[in-house]
Amino acid sequence: MSVVCPYCGKPAELVTGAAIYPRRSDLHGKSFYRCNPCHAYVGCHPGTTNPLGRLANAELRRAKMAAHAAFDPIWKTGRMKRGVAYEWLAKRLEINKSDCHIGMFDIETCKRVTEVCWKQRGTA
Repeated sequence: MSVVCPYCGKPAELVTGAAIYPRRSDLHGKSFYRCNPCHAYVGCHPGTTNPLGRLANAELRRAKMAAHAAFDPIWKTGRMKRGVAYEWLAKRLEINKSDCHIGMFDIETCKRVTEVCWKQRGTA
């Protein structure tokens, strides 16, 4: 699989978690794609070399974490089933459900996720 860095356009290298998180031995056996010059990386689905999303630099990683922090409680608390929550989010973002993956979002879309989810949580 060829993963290209969205920041510099060069191919990303496949590395283990030891290269990304040297102090986290629990992640050493996991696979990641990394663009070292851009400090961008993405993890892989367990047991595969299929990326979980797109390569992300520190700013995008923070935006994705904020999006998950706002979105995940909607389904993890049982308020909605996970699939229903993603359908709800896709409608709010005005995108297809098949494109509704926080791992693939850019910074602006992550900010929108955070906004719509906090609005939803505030109205419950």
